Amino acid sequence: MAIPTYDKCMLPLLQFASDGVDHHVREAIDALGQYFGLSQEDRSQRIRSGKKFTFDDRVQWANTYLKKAGFLISTGRGRFQITNRGLTELSKSPSHIDAHYLMQFPEFAEFAKPPLSNETHPNESASEREVEQTPQEVLQSSYQLLVKQLAQELLETIMDCSDSFFESLVMDLLLALGYGEAVEAAGEVVGGPGDGGIDVRIKEDELGFDIIYVQAKRWKADSSVGSKEIQSFAGSLLGHGATKGVFITTSSFSRSAIAYVSSLKQQKIILIDGEELAKLMIKHNIGVSPVGNETYTVKRVDRDYFQID
Repeated sequence: MAIPTYDKCMLPLLQFASDGVDHHVREAIDALGQYFGLSQEDRSQRIRSGKKFTFDDRVQWANTYLKKAGFLISTGRGRFQITNRGLTELSKSPSHIDAHYLMQFPEFAEFAKPPLSNETHPNESASEREVEQTPQEVLQSSYQLLVKQLAQELLETIMDCSDSFFESLVMDLLLALGYGEAVEAAGEVVGGPGDGGIDVRIKEDELGFDIIYVQAKRWKADSSVGSKEIQSFAGSLLGHGATKGVFITTSSFSRSAIAYVSSLKQQKIILIDGEELAKLMIKHNIGVSPVGNETYTVKRVDRDYFQID
């Protein structure tokens, strides 16, 4: 039988989660496989790259979409639980839930909006957008959604790691960004008891005259770093006689924290939230790797070859 599309999986997935229990996505895949009456042969079908099973991939995308709409919440890597919003929507007994349905929620509309068009109506369906977009625009829109899904998975994975591993990850990222690249043993993880709020140090010159101090905090997405934590970090910088600092978190920063950083005169503190952290990791290949052996190259007519003006 035909494998159900990811949008067909959304309502059954939300119904599966309606018991309010913390579930692993693997449980959901098995339950939805039975719900749709899929055979083992159906379940064995793979996407073109061969790296994933088609049905598994579609349930995981349904999971991602429901999370972005606030119907589900991540409780760990590959784990999820229904939210009050999800329960409220189920109580309305919807006949279906798809991307068009989810567009009424601002969080999802922001996640799903096409990167090349600012004129898309928030209630416009994905299929309607694709009719208006060129194939190249559709390709880029799909790529952006893949990147956003990968970013979410990266942050969930980080939350399953230890604080010490996160500090090492942050050091790897800063070195990949080019800080201290000309200095041997430029990066050093110093986090631990008595670290004074400093987790990583990066030497920008051979003798260590210029040092960037970093604080790295793994906080859940539903919390934010406030001005109190940033003030404490600024005090630690002052204690080290430092003027440059980077505060990195897996969550976000409050308005007061951002305002405090903007008001600093003698110190320069850069704030990197979870969204920016994931983007930088993807861009600089920290903790990510290519899927499969296929690459898709968009080509055009070489007018120089044909000697056409």
